[in-house]
Amino acid sequence: MKKFMDENFLLSNPTAIDLYHNYGKNMPIIDYHCHVSPKEIYENKQFNSITEAWLYGDHYKWRAMRSNGIDEKYITGDGSDYEKFLAWSRTIPMAIGNPLYHWTHLELQRFFGIY
Repeated sequence: MKKFMDENFLLSNPTAIDLYHNYGKNMPIIDYHCHVSPKEIYENKQFNSITEAWLYGDHYKWRAMRSNGIDEKYITGDGSDYEKFLAWSRTIPMAIGNPLYHWTHLELQRFFGIY
């Protein structure tokens, strides 16, 4: 059985695997629906924490956290970045079937080597 979310996640045939690994993998990311502002991308903003990059402006993640019963303090309130990250971490297992689940895992794998 194929491993879940390995280096060939969503690549279902040899052509897709070849195209991605040999041509697309190292291309720049073109994301038309991003929650990082174009200005921050242009200026190559260095975020202070993963929480700042992931949670400061992502209303989809906020909605998932609210659905999971997370207190607003840890979503848009005055909780610390660490506390907010932990709150998001508690939400992820509840998001199976939601693209947020896959996106979070892909970002952890590709940018931080966390599987």
